[in-house]
Amino acid sequence: MPDIGATLREARLRQRIDISEVEAETKIRAKYLRALENEEWGLLPGSTFAKTFLRTYADYLGLDSKLLTEEYKLAVDPAGPGELTPITPALGGRRERRPPRRRGPSRGVVVGVILAGIVVLLYLVALLGGGGDSTPGTAVPTPAQRPSTGPAAPAPAQRNGRRARVVRLQVVPSGSVWACLVDAAGRRLIDGRTLTAGSPSRTYRSRRFRVWLGNGQVELRIDGRLRTVPDRTVPVGYTVSAAGRRELPAASVPPCA
Repeated sequence: MPDIGATLREARLRQRIDISEVEAETKIRAKYLRALENEEWGLLPGSTFAKTFLRTYADYLGLDSKLLTEEYKLAVDPAGPGELTPITPALGGRRERRPPRRRGPSRGVVVGVILAGIVVLLYLVALLGGGGDSTPGTAVPTPAQRPSTGPAAPAPAQRNGRRARVVRLQVVPSGSVWACLVDAAGRRLIDGRTLTAGSPSRTYRSRRFRVWLGNGQVELRIDGRLRTVPDRTVPVGYTVSAAGRRELPAASVPPCA
């Protein structure tokens, strides 16, 4: 099997994904992502974080996260974290009788609680930290912590109590076609540009897309699978999400127009 870092880097480059995009989607700092790709394990905040970051990054790239994590355990961390050496009493000699002691939490329980608290604190710092080169421990305020200036924004689309899954989308023209692509945040990813055969767009990621196409000389690659567009000479629009592809009303006006 190729090296762990090489597997991650090749998968990212093959999908034309910039490291900053991975940072924005996974909330893992760019410097930790680069450490994973370069197998610089000493730059990561401990074995627990290394395995957590590796699993999240592999899932994002569509790789087998379980296989990569097992490879990391075998190659880098065979013993696993948190192993404590048992304390055994010295043998020989008379044991001095001591008065009975009050029962309380064992030493192992106390150490375990302290270690668990440290791990949780470091995990929160890593998730809430700023950009890849910002000062460690600087947390970015969540939406609930930011001052409200108007009506609360609607919660992200949920499905069975979970946040909607991120969808990958690429526009693959088979001829000359005008395209307009907008993500769930309203950003114009393809701002009214004419694409030509042999020049597919980059792969974009969002929980929902709206796409308008000038004709049917194009295919949509959704999560790695090509979806055809009906052969027509009039513009057509779609919404694309984890739930599938749905055609927009004919009267809808592209924001790129």
